[in-house]
Amino acid sequence: MTIRARVTWCNAALLLCSLVLIAVLSLAELHERHERRPRAAERGMEEIIEITFWIGVPAVLLSIGGGWWLMRKALAPVTALSRAAERINEFNLSQPLPRTGNGDELDRLAEVLNGMTARLDGSFARVREFTLHASHELKTPLTILRGETETELRDESLSPAQRERAASRLDELRRLSRIVDGLTLLTKADAGLVPLELAPVRLDDLARDSFADAQILAETLGLRVECGELPAVTVAGNAHRLRQLLLNILDNAIKYNQPQGWVRLALRRAGETAELTVANSGPGIAPDILPRVFDRFFRGDPAHSSAVEGCGLGLSIAQWIVTAHGGSIEIASAPGKSTTVTVRLPFLMTTA
Repeated sequence: MTIRARVTWCNAALLLCSLVLIAVLSLAELHERHERRPRAAERGMEEIIEITFWIGVPAVLLSIGGGWWLMRKALAPVTALSRAAERINEFNLSQPLPRTGNGDELDRLAEVLNGMTARLDGSFARVREFTLHASHELKTPLTILRGETETELRDESLSPAQRERAASRLDELRRLSRIVDGLTLLTKADAGLVPLELAPVRLDDLARDSFADAQILAETLGLRVECGELPAVTVAGNAHRLRQLLLNILDNAIKYNQPQGWVRLALRRAGETAELTVANSGPGIAPDILPRVFDRFFRGDPAHSSAVEGCGLGLSIAQWIVTAHGGSIEIASAPGKSTTVTVRLPFLMTTA
């Protein structure tokens, strides 16, 4: 129950108690008069009933209505402040909360909250700036190390043990490069430095190309990749980023799977959106960690994830791509059975 409702009901109860008390006291006075003058007491009883009905009841109703209106007006800034605070996230911390401007306690509270969000915005900006600069500075030495290692592997005088160590080092350098690239992309996206040029894109064509790539990736693992009907759907998007989205989701579906398992890709029209689904026969995701799968560097079960190559940024990048295209992405999982990723994007038109 809201504060306005609680105060109004308390005010109504107080008024009713006051009215009952007045009536009781009046009846007690009438009882004394009745003992002295019975006829006058009867007339007084009629007057009390008339006063209670014609004056007391309207007064109570007026007080309740007036109290409700006054409380609504007094608490309106609280409602506006609450709604504005609910919309705050890490991307709009620079937007100030509304202030009444009259210097009261609520205005002071809004001022304090605005100061807090401003400090948080500065902290987030410094973290993004540090991450962006650090990832940028790491690219040059990583490129040099990769080049040197690749040159070393071309040396025919290396022993098998040396070649194996060099190949292992190159794999780790490539993995670190992917982490740095993904972190750079997400940091730039957070700062609004990754503009997307949108154009009509045939989502079904991208799905077919990605299906062919997924078949190649799954072949070495003995997985079966299936593709359902792909109706012609055109969306307003960036072809490069949408292809990256599909490959990230399919790559996860292949990596986190069971031996001799399957991966299914499907596309359909659902109202005003194109609904793309990727399902697999993987071990599934536990309900307690399912809400965290889009967190950066989160990889679920460490025991299982340690055997799978990855850095925990694929789904974060996928979520950013979908959000930048005005769509939504969600994951449903039945542990031990299957996991399904559903992407919904608004489409422009359909082609027969």
